Amino acid sequence: MINGTIQYIIGMPRHWKRVVQVGSDVVALCVVLWGSYSLRYNTLFVPDADQALLMAAAPCVALPIFIRMGLYRSVIRYLPERAVWTIFQAMTLATLAWVFVAFLTSLAVGETVPRSVPIIYWALATIVMVSTRFAAKMILWPREKATSVGGQLVIYGAGNAGQQLAAALRGSGKGLVVGFIDDNPGLHGREVAGIRVYHPEYLQTLVRNYGVGEVILCMPSVSAQRRQELLASLTPLSLRIRILPAIADIAAGKYLISQVREIDIDELLGRSIVPADGNLLRTMIEGRSIMVTGAGGSIGSELCRLVARWKPARLVLLEANEFALYQIDRELRSAELAPVAVLASVRDGETVDATIKQYGIDAIFHAAAHKHVPLVEENALEGIRNNVFGTQVLLDRAFHNGVKNFILISSDKAVRPTNVMGATKRWSELLVHSYAARAQAEQTGQKFAAVRFGNVLGSSGSVVPLFREQIAKGGPVTLTDEGMTRYFMSIHEAAELIVQAGTLSQGNDVFLLDMGSPIAIMDLATNMIRLAGLSVRDAHNPAGDIRIDVMGKRPGEKMFEELFYDPHTVETTSHPKIMRASPAAAMDISPQVVLLRRALEARDEIAARSILFDVIAEGRNPLNDAPMDVQTNRTASQTAT
Repeated sequence: MINGTIQYIIGMPRHWKRVVQVGSDVVALCVVLWGSYSLRYNTLFVPDADQALLMAAAPCVALPIFIRMGLYRSVIRYLPERAVWTIFQAMTLATLAWVFVAFLTSLAVGETVPRSVPIIYWALATIVMVSTRFAAKMILWPREKATSVGGQLVIYGAGNAGQQLAAALRGSGKGLVVGFIDDNPGLHGREVAGIRVYHPEYLQTLVRNYGVGEVILCMPSVSAQRRQELLASLTPLSLRIRILPAIADIAAGKYLISQVREIDIDELLGRSIVPADGNLLRTMIEGRSIMVTGAGGSIGSELCRLVARWKPARLVLLEANEFALYQIDRELRSAELAPVAVLASVRDGETVDATIKQYGIDAIFHAAAHKHVPLVEENALEGIRNNVFGTQVLLDRAFHNGVKNFILISSDKAVRPTNVMGATKRWSELLVHSYAARAQAEQTGQKFAAVRFGNVLGSSGSVVPLFREQIAKGGPVTLTDEGMTRYFMSIHEAAELIVQAGTLSQGNDVFLLDMGSPIAIMDLATNMIRLAGLSVRDAHNPAGDIRIDVMGKRPGEKMFEELFYDPHTVETTSHPKIMRASPAAAMDISPQVVLLRRALEARDEIAARSILFDVIAEGRNPLNDAPMDVQTNRTASQTAT
């Protein structure tokens, strides 16, 4: 019954709610004034006709003042504490106005009012006006919490965008905005759009007193550095954090409320993003025939999207996975460019050769590879067959068909590799190096290069999707070692840098992308849990939401990754985020390729592993002058076996 009544009141039209509020105030003021007379005479007061008219005048003079002071503009459920002062002022003015009416009445009809009655009336009416409003707020507040889609939240930023977002949220019922947080001290303690503005330090109090579970950052024009500082200060509070995009994105025309998005984990990494050089992208892509292998993968598909935006003459998608190829082909066909979808493996030499010839390929971005470390470790022969010999087939056909640019997508795991995946990537780099040397020796003008970088956020092999899935299921979040670190960058940034590196290639290059500082995987997991509005369950917080389990290192897994064999051999380029390893004399690995192929044909995994690691551990690294750690690689090979 009570819940139904409350629900009915909440669902009433706004104008009817005001009628009810005005009516209740009229009744309350009349009752309070009658009570004032009764207290003054110490008996139940029975007014005569003149006194009744004078008592009726009290609400008549009070209502215009209440309306002018805005007492009926505020929504009771969102009534701020500051409204007490407004009611106090309004009731003082209303009492003085009634005293003036009583004075005129006494002059006209001789009806006098005891001097203590206005004082009692003012005190009681003020108490009643405040208590009735806040009592109604307390009654309606739990209903709002229960029915609101978004729960209690605060908006960080009380500017125009924040005010519009608050209005949109209020109108949609997708969250109860209990306050603004703003850095401007001039706004603290004031009301903006009927919502109080608080100092950032007051956020913990709002969380404790109002059960706030979410913060929406609503400062579209703030710098990336300031946004990162805010995120760093908010993540320890275990609140769900969302963000309003930049002004340019809002101008796209969508409703403001639909622009609110989840925080991307890469916004916590503190990486400084350098805008892409349009000239480098244009030189590599515009008007040329481009082929991307592994086009349906996370990195390959992002490369395809980037290439499609820069108006190539033709874009060829080479992919062995039928569904992945269908997905990226369908996505790109919605644009003006119609890509060519080729369902084939890079190991299929005949199809690769025919495709290059038929479409006159000018540049190849080779992203096709098996990259999942544990799976490749368990399926070493298939990993070698695809990553090493697939790359060799592609390089051979590209060289003999005069492809101008060949860019291998390598990995930081190719540096001092301790697992099969990293070793196959290192072999791929060596193969690229050998074909680059042939191109230079024969003066073909072809440029063969490799681009080496770390983990890509959101890619199929990244821990981020795994952590996000585990958090959604309620945990636990699993990681291999508390001290493990990795490099991270966004897929879009990686794709742009790969293409720009291809333009900078002089032939025989290994490019290294600036990955910033390595990130502790434990910190990444903790931040992702907190960004979801949850807390970590551990010995210090046994009542937390999500547990983090340390599982131990897997075979071939390294505690940290490296981008360089020797940092002293690294050269800068014209792009601040792209570096180049100093080239050295080529090493002919053709005999080892033959031996490795024989081991594959014999399905001798032990021999294949031995050849794989021995070649990259022999003597000195052929791409620079840094010695290799032979024992590390052999031990890893034997352990994995």
